[in-house]
Amino acid sequence: MNYFIGIDIGTTSTKAMAFTASGQVLAKQSSGYPILHPQENQSEQNPEEILEAVVHCLTDLAVQLPQHTPLFISFSAAMHSLILMDENDQPLTRCIIWADNRAGELAVALRQTEEGKNYYHTTGVPIHAMSPLCKLLWFKNEEPALLKRAAKFIGIKEFVFQRMFGKYIVDTAIASATGLLNTVQLQWEEAILHIAGIDKKQLSAIVPVTHIEYLPASGTTNLTERLHAFTRTPFVIGSSDGALANLGSGATAKDSMAITIGTSSAARVITTQPKTDKNMRTFCYHLGGKQYIIGGASSNGAIVIQWLKEKLLQDKTAYREFMCMAETVAAGSDDLLLLPYILGERAPLWNPKARGVYFGLDIKHTTAHLVRAAMESVIYNVYTIGKVLMEQSGVQTIYASGGFTISNLWVQMLADIFNLQVIVSAAEESAALGAVIIGIDALKLPPTINLSTEKIFTPDVANHEIYKKQCAKVERLYELVKNEF
Repeated sequence: MNYFIGIDIGTTSTKAMAFTASGQVLAKQSSGYPILHPQENQSEQNPEEILEAVVHCLTDLAVQLPQHTPLFISFSAAMHSLILMDENDQPLTRCIIWADNRAGELAVALRQTEEGKNYYHTTGVPIHAMSPLCKLLWFKNEEPALLKRAAKFIGIKEFVFQRMFGKYIVDTAIASATGLLNTVQLQWEEAILHIAGIDKKQLSAIVPVTHIEYLPASGTTNLTERLHAFTRTPFVIGSSDGALANLGSGATAKDSMAITIGTSSAARVITTQPKTDKNMRTFCYHLGGKQYIIGGASSNGAIVIQWLKEKLLQDKTAYREFMCMAETVAAGSDDLLLLPYILGERAPLWNPKARGVYFGLDIKHTTAHLVRAAMESVIYNVYTIGKVLMEQSGVQTIYASGGFTISNLWVQMLADIFNLQVIVSAAEESAALGAVIIGIDALKLPPTINLSTEKIFTPDVANHEIYKKQCAKVERLYELVKNEF
């Protein structure tokens, strides 16, 4: 039986999904890895651990499906990572991820300049510590000797592909999120590279999202031996996780918006032309072909619930049970609010110094209030991003994906706060399924994926009125305290 593998290299885990030609899940595997914080404002991961997770997921699928060989393997990956590599293809640094804020002060200063504004409109990447451009500028200022030692500057998907195929290549989607790519020409922007103090030769070769590689047929390494089940399988480089979540969830029409809430969160719409925002609130990244995504990503998604549960409350219950406590509290959490910026914030604030604040605590508030206020805060923040996109396009429907969809209450909050219908796709992993859709195009196979709907949520008008007032209060509260961070 023919099947396809979509593999998503995420922030906290890699997930591999085996899909039938219609999009049904045959088998799945995931493998997690930690985020390291060696110093304040630093967020890193071990690239070798992530490579091991990818290999483990693939080899496990081969064991689960011994009688079948996939027609292809296609990749999704998180954006904005940076690894400095030496001339022997060994990492000089860990993988510095999107959540890293070491370049925060530099980014804030650059954002205020005309140069920073020009960089944004050229690349579509907001000036923020998340971007590899700002990370490179930090190395240029703070660790110039290490920057000089580096032979290559790559992201995590490039690291995986280099180890598998011995080549430094990057798809246009991941490249467009670096802050180094001209988003119209889809080529490295020489003027920005010069400012960063690097050369085009130190970056990967740019390829389309449909680019195909094969594992080496001659010569064996431990890696190729472990992946022997896939020696004749096409590996499609694929696109970025955000772009592919739109494809995999079905949010491809001009009046639809994709909202993904996993560790972080994001709101995105697809467009056929690159488009930036005069106030630099949103991003514009390449998806593939003639498609782009515009939107905004928040640093604070389900990680806020994880922080509340594990760090603040030290609660030992399962996550479903933990979030069910919120069902005992009415919309608006009896006027308890949370500014959820425990990792600083990207869109739409672009403030790495922002921090979390519970506001309005009263003697009547309980643990359940803390939980509900945290869940609401994540949606309020996504709503501030979504409002910008709704100013630019007539959004009628939201397609929701990500781990938050395990909670019907949380998805209902999304519908109520936006006052829009929310569709939850039956696809378990929308980014992995989106990667498969790219793979089908890459191999010129007939389109057969059926994007079915699991649930539809209709907004509650009364709750929307409550949330509208609370959301406005959150925005005022941030303005009052932002200079105190």
